[in-house]
Amino acid sequence: MKNYRKAVASVEVSIGESVRIVRELQSLSQNELARLTGIPQPTISAIENNRVQIGVERAKVLAKALKCHPAVLVFPGWRIEEQTAA
Repeated sequence: MKNYRKAVASVEVSIGESVRIVRELQSLSQNELARLTGIPQPTISAIENNRVQIGVERAKVLAKALKCHPAVLVFPGWRIEEQTAA
């Protein structure tokens, strides 16, 4: 496992905030995202406001519609720790 780098949190962003940020970066409304995903708009609002957990299957559906990897939504604010020269 020495070829793996440790992931560390770099910013405090909730899963709901990450969904909203990626959606807004693509100039999509909640209604447009609902149409693309089949997830009702009130549920998208609840996800973005951290009232509903996203779950694996919703993460996949949202990621496909938002053209990103599901990890971008599920693990917001994480980065790979840089290896130091030995």
